[in-house]
Amino acid sequence: MKILLLRTASNYLLPLLLLFSIFTLLRGHYEPGGGFVGGLIASIAFILHSLAHGLESTKKILRRPPFFLIPIGLAVAILSGLLPLFFGQPFMTGMWMDNPLPIIGLVGTALFFDIGVYIVVIGVTLTILFTISESI
Repeated sequence: MKILLLRTASNYLLPLLLLFSIFTLLRGHYEPGGGFVGGLIASIAFILHSLAHGLESTKKILRRPPFFLIPIGLAVAILSGLLPLFFGQPFMTGMWMDNPLPIIGLVGTALFFDIGVYIVVIGVTLTILFTISESI
């Protein structure tokens, strides 16, 4: 009975938690939150799913091992820091668009850095936890 409840709840919680993690990522641009917290929330969503449905089922959702997310996130974060160098400004200087986007607000290099951190946190967290759960 407990597994049935967990499986049913995780089917609804996975998309809700992923949506909340993206909200936290975008909100952290101006308020508390950001890429690290959003990445942890997304990781929790996948871990909850793996507890309810098994590790192989969660890996099928991800389609690739979570380790592949780490270099992608690092590349996004580093490129967001390098972009100001092409405009003659110091590394990691915040550059912003002139006009805000609806819902998101002003988009700048800090948002892309947060997105890179978000992807790295998901990759590292899931890699560690999947490795531990496979070794048990």
